[in-house]
Amino acid sequence: RSGEGLNLAPSRQWPAPIVAHEPEPDRGPVLVHVEYHVDPAQAKEFSAAMRELRRSRLRDGAYEWGLFTDASQPNHHVEQYLVASWLEHLRQHERETVADRELKRRIRTYQSEPGPPKVRYLIAERPGAGPPLSPGTPPA
Repeated sequence: RSGEGLNLAPSRQWPAPIVAHEPEPDRGPVLVHVEYHVDPAQAKEFSAAMRELRRSRLRDGAYEWGLFTDASQPNHHVEQYLVASWLEHLRQHERETVADRELKRRIRTYQSEPGPPKVRYLIAERPGAGPPLSPGTPPA
């Protein structure tokens, strides 16, 4: 689509990720995990809005995206997307447009629980990193 009618100016309002310690910029890939709780009566509208968000995530640097529904709790939805590195994820914050921010605001209206969706940042482990295995422990 052309983007005609969308406000594509940078929003500059995506908050910085909250982390225990700042990861090295080249660490990755990064799996961003976002949890939503949505009234099942609004699931169809929520899914349509999330398809729009998918385009935004992929445009801004994600290379894989998915939306999942918890089989045991149909009101629990999880969005996950992969970004090549921590630095690339931080750059996503800079790329968010006003139209993206408005879409996220609309998606939050489907939240059936108070507060924003819960976000986790999972960074891939580097093979060989970390403490050595104890003798006799098979590698994972």
